[in-house]
Amino acid sequence: MFSSVAHLARANPFNAPHLQLVYDGLAGPCSSPSGPPGPPRRSRNLAAAAVEEYSCEFGSMKFYALCGFGGVLSCGLTHTAVVPLDLVKCRMQVDPQKYKGIFNGFSVTLKEDGVRGLAKGWAPTFIGYSMQGLCKFGFYEVFKVLYSNMLGEENTYLWRTSLYLAASASAEFFADIALAPMEAAKVRIQTQPGYANTLRDAAPKMYKEEGLNAFYKGVAPLWMRQIPYTMMKFACFERTVEALYKFVVPKPRSECSKAEQLVVTFVAGYIAGVFCAIVSHPADSVVSVLNKEKGSSASQVLQRLGFKGVWKGLFARIIMIGTLTALQWFIYDSVKVYFRLPRPPPPEMPESLKKKLGLTQ
Repeated sequence: MFSSVAHLARANPFNAPHLQLVYDGLAGPCSSPSGPPGPPRRSRNLAAAAVEEYSCEFGSMKFYALCGFGGVLSCGLTHTAVVPLDLVKCRMQVDPQKYKGIFNGFSVTLKEDGVRGLAKGWAPTFIGYSMQGLCKFGFYEVFKVLYSNMLGEENTYLWRTSLYLAASASAEFFADIALAPMEAAKVRIQTQPGYANTLRDAAPKMYKEEGLNAFYKGVAPLWMRQIPYTMMKFACFERTVEALYKFVVPKPRSECSKAEQLVVTFVAGYIAGVFCAIVSHPADSVVSVLNKEKGSSASQVLQRLGFKGVWKGLFARIIMIGTLTALQWFIYDSVKVYFRLPRPPPPEMPESLKKKLGLTQ
């Protein structure tokens, strides 16, 4: 068990390509692959698979559309399911004197608003995060293929962590633009008593008071929160899956049943979620306060909260985001299984790179 943990620690997602090759035992201390990049990476080992096994071709418009649909379900459903926890977390961030902790927050909310009060903000949550999921997962697949083709097969393998980081950051940039209006309405409903109880009440009121700025003034803090979060979410997940199959799962993925593969997906998603919550929490605190107040800037809110203030509600967020991320990856991968979409296995070293390293004859 301890040797497996040691292997996972040394095989962390941020190892440089050369160090990763040395660790894998595929290159000596002074070895370095030379020569021009390989041909563009196209289908990541899918060419040999029978076409009839899948419902569509990898990288086709149908593939991207169904990936986007998987993102809608994975983000929309999961974020809506944890609205009560999200509501308490937001209230702890904007009014820590009244909501002193997660259990106290639930107690105060139930006492003042009843059980129905815990569902406040469910509509903008469902709409906003469904749109975000569509862009986050759909565009991630698009950018991953686009950047992979630009890098070439060999560099895609060597720099795969950087590829995951770049593709996820690009996707989240657009996803946050789609999310921002509903996130602003959600926070107003959840953190300003008496302001509005529904999206139909909140949206017109916000527009009347501040115009379109009310819906998009939080987009920059959203980028600050969501882009690092998503970069960690996708890169950590991809490399954790790779490490689990390499060091923990006792058989290759090709020999695992679909159910076993989805269990690996869930575990890797939860591990990624814990790191995501920690990385993105300070910006999340700023977004919550900024959307509650009028006329404040992100820098002013950050300065007023201070170091301790931005970490309020972290425990609640770890529980929420860890569970959310695990469920999102599970649902997303389940959609791929259900619609028989191509699911490339963990990346393997290209034959051309093996030849350069002298690993094949």
